[in-house]
Amino acid sequence: WKVCIFMVLWAMVHLSSPGQGLRALRRTTGGRRGSGLTGQDANGVPLRRSKRGWMWNQFFLLEEYTGSDLQYVGKLHSDSDRGDGSVKYVLTGEGAGTLFKIDEKSGDIHATKRLDREEKAFYILHAKAVNRFTNEALEGESEFIIKIHDINDNEPRFTKDPYMARVPEMSDIGTSVIQVTAIDADDATYGNSAKVVYSILEGQPYFSVDPETGLIKTALPGMDREVKENYQVVIQAKDMAGQMGGLSGTTTVSITLSDVNDNPPRFTKSEYSPSGGLVHLGSAVGVIRAMDVDIGQNAEMDYRIIGSDGPGMFEITTNRSTQEGVILLRKPLDYERKRQYSLRVQVENVHINPRFYSKGPFRDEATIKIIVEDVDEPPVFERASYVMEVKEDAPKNTAIGSVSASDPDDKNSLVRYTIDRRTDMDRVFNIHAGNGSVFILRELDREENAWHNITVIATEFTNPRQISRVPVYVRVLDVNDNPPTFANNYETFVCENAKANQVIRTVGATDPDAPLGGHRFFFSLAQEAAGKANFSVRDNKNNTASILTRRNSYSTLQKSVYHVPVVISDGEFPMQSSTSTLTIRVCTCDREGNMKACNAEALTARAGLSTGALVAILLCVIILLMIVVLFAALRRQRKKEPLIISKEDVRDNVVSYNDEGGGEEDTQAFDIGTLRNPEAIEDSKQRRDIVPEAFYPPIRRPVLPPTRDNNGDVRDFINQRLQDNDSDPTAPPYDSLATYAYEGNGSVAESLSSLESVTTESDQDYNYLSEWGPRFKKLADLYGGDDSDRDS
Repeated sequence: WKVCIFMVLWAMVHLSSPGQGLRALRRTTGGRRGSGLTGQDANGVPLRRSKRGWMWNQFFLLEEYTGSDLQYVGKLHSDSDRGDGSVKYVLTGEGAGTLFKIDEKSGDIHATKRLDREEKAFYILHAKAVNRFTNEALEGESEFIIKIHDINDNEPRFTKDPYMARVPEMSDIGTSVIQVTAIDADDATYGNSAKVVYSILEGQPYFSVDPETGLIKTALPGMDREVKENYQVVIQAKDMAGQMGGLSGTTTVSITLSDVNDNPPRFTKSEYSPSGGLVHLGSAVGVIRAMDVDIGQNAEMDYRIIGSDGPGMFEITTNRSTQEGVILLRKPLDYERKRQYSLRVQVENVHINPRFYSKGPFRDEATIKIIVEDVDEPPVFERASYVMEVKEDAPKNTAIGSVSASDPDDKNSLVRYTIDRRTDMDRVFNIHAGNGSVFILRELDREENAWHNITVIATEFTNPRQISRVPVYVRVLDVNDNPPTFANNYETFVCENAKANQVIRTVGATDPDAPLGGHRFFFSLAQEAAGKANFSVRDNKNNTASILTRRNSYSTLQKSVYHVPVVISDGEFPMQSSTSTLTIRVCTCDREGNMKACNAEALTARAGLSTGALVAILLCVIILLMIVVLFAALRRQRKKEPLIISKEDVRDNVVSYNDEGGGEEDTQAFDIGTLRNPEAIEDSKQRRDIVPEAFYPPIRRPVLPPTRDNNGDVRDFINQRLQDNDSDPTAPPYDSLATYAYEGNGSVAESLSSLESVTTESDQDYNYLSEWGPRFKKLADLYGGDDSDRDS
């Protein structure tokens, strides 16, 4: 039907276009061309002939032309055109030459392409007539407009697809949900092509839409999310005011019912029975849960205990992530005392909507019965801790107290007591395993340790894994067993010009004992010094005493140092006392009593080693130690003593330079077999680094001809040392042997080394050496003869 409309419109345009062209082109008429007066107007003003020119109207062109020919727009014509072809029409401006084409001779304008008003609604062009031959303008350039007429060729389009919307459940009729909008690209000022009307295609009877605004509203009351949560609504937008033949577009609106708190929580059962076995304080005994079909914060619940036969035993809290009620234990359970508890629990919504109060109370109740199960429990002490006291003079094995524990289970197992030795490393205490009596293993000293903290362990006889511990604090009570003494090592001086009864020193006392009423010390002069005393002691009644002079002057010539014995006693029972000595030195003083100098004895007695002197002595000791260590190291590096150590032997300077070893037959100095073919080494060969247990064969040596025995004693000494070394299997060079004679396997000549001569213990035949030429003559002379020749 669109094609039919386009054809009708095209026919109308072509039928009316000549008239439009004539109306569009107007000219001024008159007599001959030129200027001149033609008359007067109403005001008497003379009229002149005007030059022929253009007067333009607008051209109109229908969009979306589908014909096969070029679409005709209009015709330009000038009064100067006499039809002889001398006038040329020129078209410029928007789309000239591309979208619009003019016939230079006739002035007909055609559209070369299909135009769309939604892309461009009008075009501004310029036209003029010129002489074809001289290109002289015959008419002034004039502007005209080609407007594109709209047709309904665009359907309405929604701004979104799909739309998403939410509306609370149980909303009233007419509650606004969402507004949809469709836009038509056609000309809204021309006809009804862009007038859109909305309608609902899917979604009745739940929702409705306003036909003019596109506002979607609820159309049904009481829509329950728990029954149906999501709805799909299809909205249609149609142009031409919804009339027949209009174009339309659709969109989908997804509407979700949001939750409101319109359902109360409900327990699934009226009674719950979680069990409470081995449960620690603060841990969960059980979990209950009420059901609420609402979601989110509308399903949040609070649990509380409204009744219990064990007040304070349990507590219930809400797990916000799971909305469960967690029952917690607040006091210890005792199967032997109470085996079942009953709780009344209430659940209630946290966020209640007043709009739905009519649906009843948003709470529910249930009963919880907790059954306590019996478990094997460790022994229980009667007290959480024990405090015991013992006097420090108590004898060994004195009982200082007892602890008591019992098995809380029905079987009432016997309990065995022990002391945790990690708390009594010195083994000061012990405990009776049956009755829990604690006694001491040795005498205690309060001044050494006033408190002892030990731990007692109670263990079931039937189940040793069930143990419990209790701290025991033992306080050692004080006994007056220490005498008081001077608080310091007092030493003072008296001036030679001192007056009688002059206080020269105030002394105090100390006592490691700690009596309950505090210390009270008494001071007096010792009996043995009372008769001939040069000084007196005055008790100040405040645990101090003053030392006073008993005469007017003292002389260093008579006595330079006095020792005053002072008796100090305490007021406790039994009374303890001691005698402390105060050293008083006689010094020379000025008139004010300030010491100027003391005698040499006093100075010597007071003198001591300074820190610098101690450091110097320490450095000297270290240096001496270093010298001793160095001397010992040098002694170890000294050379070994010479063979001849006798000072009387004048031949101790004889040095031998021609010692070439024992020869090839000396097999005791090193292992000759190592120099042979490794494959021919005998497994039974003795090691040279240890003393062998087997018998050593006698060493065969070449017998040299006798010589003159001028140095027999030296030769005997050397032979004795040589024999000692030859018979020592641990002598070097057992650790520095190297094989040089091995020539590999498969040699035709085999080995040329004479070391092979020791592979057997029998005599070797060396006669073949004489056949080897003059180079081996010396060897042939030495070894070639038989034994009788060599022995001779």
